[in-house]
Amino acid sequence: MPSPIRPASRAPSRDAPSTASIEQAFTAASAALTGGLSPAPYLEAWTRWITQVAGSPELQWKLTADAWHRAADTLSFAQTAAVESPISPQAEPGVTDPRFASPAWEQYPFNVYARAYQNNSAWLSSLPGALGDADATHSALMAFTIRCWLEALSPTNFLATNPELLELTRAEGGENLLRGAKYVIEDIARLLDKKPAAGTEAFEPGTTVATTPGKVVFRNDLIELIQYSPTTPDVYSEPVLIVPAWIMKYYILDLSPKNSFVKFLVDQGHTVFMISWKNPGIEDRDYGMDDYVELGLNAAIDAINHILPDRRIHATGYCIGGTLLAIGAAALARDKNRALASLTFLAAQTDFSEPGELSLFINPQQLSVLESQMAVSGVLESSQMAGAFQMLRPRDLIWAPMVQTYLKGTREPMIDLMAWNADGTRMPYRMHTEYLYRLYLDNELAQGRFPVREAPILLSDIDVPLFAVGTETDHVAPWRSVFKLASLVRSSDYHFLLTSGGHNAGIISGPVHPKRKHRVSAIPTGANAPTADDWLAATPAAAGSWWPVWEAWLSSRSGKRVAPPTLGSTHAGFPPLADAPGEYVRVR
Repeated sequence: MPSPIRPASRAPSRDAPSTASIEQAFTAASAALTGGLSPAPYLEAWTRWITQVAGSPELQWKLTADAWHRAADTLSFAQTAAVESPISPQAEPGVTDPRFASPAWEQYPFNVYARAYQNNSAWLSSLPGALGDADATHSALMAFTIRCWLEALSPTNFLATNPELLELTRAEGGENLLRGAKYVIEDIARLLDKKPAAGTEAFEPGTTVATTPGKVVFRNDLIELIQYSPTTPDVYSEPVLIVPAWIMKYYILDLSPKNSFVKFLVDQGHTVFMISWKNPGIEDRDYGMDDYVELGLNAAIDAINHILPDRRIHATGYCIGGTLLAIGAAALARDKNRALASLTFLAAQTDFSEPGELSLFINPQQLSVLESQMAVSGVLESSQMAGAFQMLRPRDLIWAPMVQTYLKGTREPMIDLMAWNADGTRMPYRMHTEYLYRLYLDNELAQGRFPVREAPILLSDIDVPLFAVGTETDHVAPWRSVFKLASLVRSSDYHFLLTSGGHNAGIISGPVHPKRKHRVSAIPTGANAPTADDWLAATPAAAGSWWPVWEAWLSSRSGKRVAPPTLGSTHAGFPPLADAPGEYVRVR
């Protein structure tokens, strides 16, 4: 039987002040004027660029010549369009901007607006790369600021310069604008009242989402542990523990019945446990990563060991929950604890050397601002984290929805995934500071320097079967970054799967999805692991959802079928406490 893991008492994970210093208070107040962004790295990037260009007459001439060429093209096109409309505004041969694909944009003067915008965008977008690859970090910061401004200034965003909006307004006699004005007032009122987005009321955990039956069988100051009711006459003997991210509510893995990851597993005969994280308040500011390991992962494992003794656990971690699972599994391996039978990581990073677009927000100046804000408030509000993700995809997540809602006067119908996305959580000051500095900035986990209970852990100590899933268009955990786990562990049973879709939709694909495809293979680990690109070239794509593929891998390693267990174990000290989804998921 695996050794029981008794949860540690709550204790700060590292020495840090519990209240903000005067300097932190000032920095936090200043950040309120910049939306939480530190302007320092962006100013530095632009200053360095201007300085280098100023010292290079050849580069100045090249950029000036390109600007004149673009301007001449716009002027020539305007003259032609004035007499030959309709004419397509597409500026680059073979390159189509979908925003201007409608025939309405072929009419004068709107085709000129589109052509001028594309020419200006092309020239401005070329500026960061004008100096070559010598300073990739500063070039990325410049490109980010340019992209944000260009997306904001697109002629598609304004009534006067968008022919589709003008035609819609004419056809409806302006009623679309009246509806849009009504939505503006509603949304401002919701924002001031700190209410979630319109339509989310229809997706209440326990009623329309997070409806898979089960019981809360354990609760402490940080987690509730849910055990789900069996639906099959017999079950696999070894249970599954799911460790979700605490950046958002756990029920992304238990949305509607058609796309509930939990229900799918239960219906295949797995005994499933789920961690539901507490939405922390200011009183929880001193919870650190050690606390999330001890009071979160280890407390859940300990409870399962008592409810189902003599059975090893198949643990699955999603996003930051997967990162925590890797940390906890390495600590268990270090301590010779054999509680875990296998590990599955869903869109979870362990090597943060190439974190993708999120690296735009991971630099010492930005982290100092975030730390100061959290030191003052005790937590990082979910709205600030959501804002950062929106800035990575401003066209899709900011401007297109605003045009659709406020100018076209049409609200997109709320769906379960959108409602879940609006149900954010807060981050404790200490934990999030450690996570950003130790993992993102210093990459301590991949380098074998990350401590658990003051002793460093090594991912190479993990030797149980492993399965990792990456998603092709992930902006949070890029799949090539997820793939790096293969070189950090030494398991002889390791599979990597790449699925189409993004960080959320790619994982929550449902068991049947007509638009999904995936690639999967067993690969060597450690020094013999292939590169991500070599693996991609050697692994063919297959149609369909990845869920059945992974479940087949899991079930083949989950022991024999036995009678379903009871929910909880009163005699072992873990009686059912409440119906799923529990209390913590309802805390806003």
